[in-house]
Amino acid sequence: MKVGAFEVWPPVVLAPMAGITNIGFRTLCREQGGGLFVSEMITSRALVERVPLTFQMIRFGADESPRSIQLYGVDPAVIGKAARMIAEEDLADHIDLNFGCPVPKVTRRGGGSALPYKRNLLRAILREAVTGAGPLPVTMKMRMGIDEDHLTYVEAGRIAVEEGLAAVALHARTARQHYGGTAHWDAIKRLKDAVPEIPVLGNGDIWSADDALRMVAETGCDGVVIGRGCLGRPWLFRDLDLAFRGSAERVRPTLGQVGAMMLRHAELLCEVIGSEPHGLADFRKHVGWYLKGFVVGAETRRALTSVTRLPEMAERVAELDADQPWPEEADGPRGKSGERSKVSLPHGWLDDPDDMTIPGAGAEDPTSGG
Repeated sequence: MKVGAFEVWPPVVLAPMAGITNIGFRTLCREQGGGLFVSEMITSRALVERVPLTFQMIRFGADESPRSIQLYGVDPAVIGKAARMIAEEDLADHIDLNFGCPVPKVTRRGGGSALPYKRNLLRAILREAVTGAGPLPVTMKMRMGIDEDHLTYVEAGRIAVEEGLAAVALHARTARQHYGGTAHWDAIKRLKDAVPEIPVLGNGDIWSADDALRMVAETGCDGVVIGRGCLGRPWLFRDLDLAFRGSAERVRPTLGQVGAMMLRHAELLCEVIGSEPHGLADFRKHVGWYLKGFVVGAETRRALTSVTRLPEMAERVAELDADQPWPEEADGPRGKSGERSKVSLPHGWLDDPDDMTIPGAGAEDPTSGG
């Protein structure tokens, strides 16, 4: 699979996940297998205004290539400036645009998965991004639409082709579905049929390498995007590498091997953040994902989420039952789930899809970093 001038093999992309896909986690996943590994989402306004937190979020490893940034924004001019800045200051090699975030604080301001409904505004944003990026490839990730009554993905895909995007990724859920229900893989096939000119990547309900192969076979998509499926399972990228090379081998780690991966992850976070207490505090949210399905006592779990130094973390990991085999119940869904009764939108947002009004103050918080 090609994204601009970059050959991506295996055709696998790590989805941007807030608070997850920092340089430490990307390093961990890249150690397992190949693909394209995208940064956490950052706001275009925060980048343009040079918010220090944002520049910390877009650090890349010395051997990380291509360097991939995901931008979020609602103002074509600001997106264009951010893209130009990335290209001229050599901040990254690839820009992905976020039109898939379903979080209420984003959609109620007209951003993320709400924005493609405003097709002319979407076109203006894509045009400015491509112009500003110059030689850098620009891609976008989106959802099917706001809800079943307001599907936008096919028209948005055609706009992407017309404005010169290098690829599009579809999370085959609506914003209303949030992370619940079942991903509609048939929508990925329809999008691929509608935009044969550029690569289409599928996202949603890929919990194993075999799920990825099945998605490609059923939809004809050119590659897959991995989000929640790799939480607590960075070795999924090794499975994907093996699967796309035709191997039936799969990683089934023992609890001891999982513990070693936990420690490696914690070490990377401490290095990235520059503090053992803060790095280990950031690692706490990962503990439950790593230990899913294993028989581990509540006291041990609490101990692993309360350590403040790496030697203490190593001691707690050493206490795990190293020979305990991989539990079958650890496969399958992980991370957030659940649907929404409705999508939070700005007042009157659905009145006119051709309206070019840029969402108002607060749609891009310049201090959030994304």
